[in-house]
Amino acid sequence: MADSNITKRALASALRELAAQKPFSKISIGDICETCEMNRKSFYYHFRDKYELVNWIFFTEFVAEIQRAGAHGGHDALAALCAYLGENRAFYRKILSADGQDPFTAYFREMLGLLVTDALEQRFAGPDFAFYCDFYLDALVCAMRRWLSARDAPDPAHFAAHLARCVSGA
Repeated sequence: MADSNITKRALASALRELAAQKPFSKISIGDICETCEMNRKSFYYHFRDKYELVNWIFFTEFVAEIQRAGAHGGHDALAALCAYLGENRAFYRKILSADGQDPFTAYFREMLGLLVTDALEQRFAGPDFAFYCDFYLDALVCAMRRWLSARDAPDPAHFAAHLARCVSGA
């Protein structure tokens, strides 16, 4: 297991390095493997494609951020998410603005749903809950993309407070 994580981290580091140099859509599996001096079989042993690698990066680093921040609930987790994205703004700006196929956005939206569904259920319980949940998740993804791309974006804590207010309605 330890060797597996070492390999995954090396691939993640290579992807981050490449994403700093060129658009995400232009990064190939071959580029990632060449950068970390691994063969393609090693990559495919751990990940199906570069999107699954991005999902792994997000999940492992974000879970670590939640644990570091001691987040215990939707608003705390949302603040931890914004702090994490703020620290990794350049990387996720590229990932969330990638042209064409974009499985990470669907994964990111799903993870956001885990953070805000309870708060939304408190506001919109009933037969139309799925509509409200989809609406808010779409809005949150769009707002986060805009925030990551903005030159004069508010700091992560301020942005998270705005999102929490939107979700809770308070």
